[in-house]
Amino acid sequence: MKHLNFCMGRNHNMKWTIELDGNKLCQDKETAHAYLSEVFSFADYYGKNLDALHDCLSEIHHETEICLDQKTLIMMAEGSYSYRILTVMFDTALENPYLKFRLKR
Repeated sequence: MKHLNFCMGRNHNMKWTIELDGNKLCQDKETAHAYLSEVFSFADYYGKNLDALHDCLSEIHHETEICLDQKTLIMMAEGSYSYRILTVMFDTALENPYLKFRLKR
């Protein structure tokens, strides 16, 4: 199931809302990157590593809201590699004004 929703804003700008699934992100590296590639619709050449994740997220040029619920956030923070994924996503969001995070209750 894909967790990517599209919304049209007042100015007809595309907005993506992506709800991340902690169960898929907290397994192994391969599963996490395959999942990220799917939900963000990365190109086939996505390198499936943290540098490639940063590069692909940096190239997003449309409003994108990444939604995490508290359970997912805790799961990712407690995992070794998933924490690194979370850190890359947060750091990239600080650099890319099109990326926003929202914590769902």
